[in-house]
Amino acid sequence: MSEGWSATVLTLFPEMFPGPLGVSLAGRALEAGTWALEAVDIRSFATDRHRSVDDTPAGGGPGMVMRADVVAAAVDKVHPEGDRRPLIYLSPRGAPLTQKRVRELAAGPGVVLLCGRFEGLDQRVIEGRQMEEISLGDFVLSGGEPAALALLDAVIRLLPGVMGKEVSGEDESFEGGLLEYPHYTRPQNFEGREIPPVLVSGDHAKVKAWRRERAEETTRQRRPDLWEKFLRKRP
Repeated sequence: MSEGWSATVLTLFPEMFPGPLGVSLAGRALEAGTWALEAVDIRSFATDRHRSVDDTPAGGGPGMVMRADVVAAAVDKVHPEGDRRPLIYLSPRGAPLTQKRVRELAAGPGVVLLCGRFEGLDQRVIEGRQMEEISLGDFVLSGGEPAALALLDAVIRLLPGVMGKEVSGEDESFEGGLLEYPHYTRPQNFEGREIPPVLVSGDHAKVKAWRRERAEETTRQRRPDLWEKFLRKRP
């Protein structure tokens, strides 16, 4: 892997990568060597002729569970002792992904992501390899791959040079604990709706104040949970 920021993704579907990460900002950065990606097929670590990676759940129940021995072999191969990259399992049971965690990951050496499938992963390998569990939200996906793509996209755009202007991310949603203010551009009049006059006034102080007010109002109305956290942290 590259000496720069690198991502290794353990998955049953390596063909899903880089996917959307191969285009736009992330794709250009990948091509330029700003970050590196390795997609590793978990099935290649299976030991039987059927290349089995799952088995029936202990105690009974529907579905199948990813085997601890197969996943552990894959993890140990790509994340040996001394690898400083965090080992993350994408799971609906995980802690919600936050912009704070995204910034921390972007500031580090990279990440190793494990994409679950079926009913999930044997708990013993999660504990034995001290995996960090992260969730994208209170919903269930068919597998961890879409979550891995989303996490990587969020991180890669924060790597130095990827977004171009470093200030472009300073006012985005969640960066200051608030949702972002609304945006406008030409035409001045669209279907009878005008751009707010303050935004074309040329008064930068008033523009800044207006944006702050709108960010607070939007957060208060749409995300009362974030608004409460913001109020607690505000001096």
